[in-house]
Amino acid sequence: MVLLHVLFEHAVGYTLLALKEVEEISLLQPQVEECVLNLGKFHNIVRLVAFSPFASSQVALENVNAVSEGIVHEDLRLFLETYLPTKKKKVLLGVGDPKIGAAIQEELGYSCQTGGVIAEILRGVRLHFHNLVKGLTDVSACKAQLGLGHSYSRAKVKFNVNRVDNMIIQSISLLDQLDKDINTFSMRVREWYGYHFPELVKIINDNATYCRVAQFIGNRKELNEEKLEELEELTMDGAKAKAILDASRSSMGMDISAIDLINIESFSSRVVSLSEYRQSLHTYLRSKMSQVAPSLSALIGEAVGARLIAHAGSLTNLAKYPASTVQILGAEKALFRALKTRGNTPKYGLIFHSTFIGRAAAKNKGRISRYLANKCSIASRIDCFSEVPTNVFGEKLREQVEERLSFYETGVIPRKNLEVMKEAMVQAEEAAAEITRKLEKQEKKRLKKEKKRLAAIALASPENSSSTQEECEEGDRC
Repeated sequence: MVLLHVLFEHAVGYTLLALKEVEEISLLQPQVEECVLNLGKFHNIVRLVAFSPFASSQVALENVNAVSEGIVHEDLRLFLETYLPTKKKKVLLGVGDPKIGAAIQEELGYSCQTGGVIAEILRGVRLHFHNLVKGLTDVSACKAQLGLGHSYSRAKVKFNVNRVDNMIIQSISLLDQLDKDINTFSMRVREWYGYHFPELVKIINDNATYCRVAQFIGNRKELNEEKLEELEELTMDGAKAKAILDASRSSMGMDISAIDLINIESFSSRVVSLSEYRQSLHTYLRSKMSQVAPSLSALIGEAVGARLIAHAGSLTNLAKYPASTVQILGAEKALFRALKTRGNTPKYGLIFHSTFIGRAAAKNKGRISRYLANKCSIASRIDCFSEVPTNVFGEKLREQVEERLSFYETGVIPRKNLEVMKEAMVQAEEAAAEITRKLEKQEKKRLKKEKKRLAAIALASPENSSSTQEECEEGDRC
């Protein structure tokens, strides 16, 4: 007869329980559900075999982290080997998490079961746990759970600050919003200043440059040859500066008052400052992408790569997506509309903004988008799961996409993926070693500075203590 045991992980320790009348219980699951709520009936089903409390909160945190990741901790291994019967074939262990059950079965050899009756029994153990273990009260169990929950959450929140994809999501969202706002505000400046100098719109196309020029010119009647040199610096084009000067002399615009000009110049300065901030934000996004997802940014660009991460929710989510999902990411509405109307499904979503799609011929756009999505999926997985991310794989994948584009156009056969990846592996190992050396040097410098700072504090403390003693003696004499 197989002995059914149940493992219960609590914040205070591991608990092993044995179930009575296993055959009847397995056949009468509704009766088990009723017995769970009644403590007296539940005691007739479950018998406490062993309880192993955690030595400290740190040990509890280590064990709960191991359980959540599906790893058999040394404490759990020792507990099960001590209290479970030696004949493993006659033991069936019930666990709540399938991952830890699979790990126990693989490492220790005990058959594990989840769900069904086991889930109901664990629900009862969770409900009556403080009554099953002697010396444990409901209040102390709740306090232990609360403390462990805080520690576990705090440990999960602590991550490598250099590989935070949340900052990328926020920055690309802000960048897109800034593009819309700058475009809207620039159109407002064009309309507002266009009443006074309508010819300027046709000469200057760039929004930020138009705002700078409008802010510099002010009243067009005051523009003369002396300001031509400064106007050339703003427009970066001598012919445009000369055209602006000529247009200002023969403009058909209306006259404008000083108070109107002040407001236009103030609003133009705001638009210019927003444009400058947009440039700095783009630089920041580029640096964050080079740290978090260097291969993806090298393959498809920082902006498109960041949009893919933002749309997926995180780099981990993007790495879990298949290539077919990455291909149409951002075109969900078109996909569901096509499925509903039984029309043609979309060929691309956000990756359409990549230069590869635009360079491909019309008949090859679908093929190159499918190939590019495949490479993006590989690049995101490399970035997500590699310990030292480098852009080597991204550069090699980009070369493969370029070769595939030329194959569609000229028929030149591209290199095999195996050859390219072998080259990339060698280069990636060298790049990772170089990055590791740099990080070690930085860490040594930081430790030296810390030692010097601590030494300076140690030297200063005896002097301070002696001076305070002298002051106290002088005070006593007085």
